Amino acid sequence: MCQKTQDIAVQRDFTSETDGNRTSLNPSSVVVINLDQGDPTVFETYWRNVGEKSTITFKGDQSLSYFANAKNLCWFLEPKLEEEIRRLHNVVGNAKVEDHFIIVGNGSSQLIQAALYAVSPSDHPEPISVVAATPYYSAYQEVADLLRSGLYRWGGDAYSFDKDEPYIEMVTSPNNPNGVMREPVVNRPQGKIIHDLAYYWPHYTPITSQVDHDIMLFTYSKCTGHAGSRIGWALVRDKDVAKKMVKFMEVSTIGVSKESQLRAAKILGVISDSCQNDKSPDLDNFFEYSQHLMAERWEKLRQVVKVNELFSLTKYPSEYCLFTKDFTQAHPAFAWMSCKSNMEDCEKMLRGHKILARSGSRFGSDPKYVRISMVGRDQEFNLFLERLSSIQEITSGN
Repeated sequence: MCQKTQDIAVQRDFTSETDGNRTSLNPSSVVVINLDQGDPTVFETYWRNVGEKSTITFKGDQSLSYFANAKNLCWFLEPKLEEEIRRLHNVVGNAKVEDHFIIVGNGSSQLIQAALYAVSPSDHPEPISVVAATPYYSAYQEVADLLRSGLYRWGGDAYSFDKDEPYIEMVTSPNNPNGVMREPVVNRPQGKIIHDLAYYWPHYTPITSQVDHDIMLFTYSKCTGHAGSRIGWALVRDKDVAKKMVKFMEVSTIGVSKESQLRAAKILGVISDSCQNDKSPDLDNFFEYSQHLMAERWEKLRQVVKVNELFSLTKYPSEYCLFTKDFTQAHPAFAWMSCKSNMEDCEKMLRGHKILARSGSRFGSDPKYVRISMVGRDQEFNLFLERLSSIQEITSGN
């Protein structure tokens, strides 16, 4: 177990009482469990076990230039990263990469801004509306309104959008926060669609088709767990849109760190190798390993919720996955949980038990809902289950 500050704080939440080999947890502890953010440390054990196969070193004279490939439209994209991105999508079969340009960004958050800039008409008299169907990713409104752009502004719920004018619709599939697959809602000729596919990987959801959209956004952090490297990529069909996205990146950050790109290329290569036994037979298939891990967590959470009458969770259908060649359910990175009782503010209630979750109101939804991260460390997740169980016990006692 990694002995970082967060883990040490969680360890101190244990009481001195023991029952055999089991240590009891104190639900009234002062330690707060933060499940508001989706920090994907759940995959640490896998990468620790991979060891040297995922290691990369840099020499002092390496990567000095701004340019990675001056002949490429995305001139700061490392060729090795482009190669491994295309390879991984072909191995998994989740997105079509042929006839698409690859744009690398500092996480998908920057690419969202680049895509909004690229598809916004420059000659429109007013900023055009950016919409998403509720419950929508909570950061979309912040991203759309942060710079107070003259090109675009937040337009709210796509289900309520009725203006006869150009618009941009963000389609997140699987959706953050509730993990369901999504399609565009507005469906009008004047619209531009940006598909956010951060979670369309086999450990989170069945791969039911190879998607092929004009703009598709992916993030290294949610695929592999390496959030700290800040790498995302866009698959863009139209050359002019791709050029404008590159221009946004050029002006805002003059490209993307080469060290992060090369590390990402190494990690993505390890994942592809793990999925192809002839390439690296001693590696556990990353997606099979991670899918098992996520399924186990979801089963534990559903068991806790089942025995009380306070909460409910989203249910997912069993679907055939083209990658695993089997029927499976989604096991999203977040749980979309609601209070079944007369409690009107689920986030506030959980906060009273020192569990931080993100309120449904942040997603344009009802505060009876909360989004809970499922991708933290084991100790944190297990403590959360203990706390959630204790809420039921206390309620029943009352």
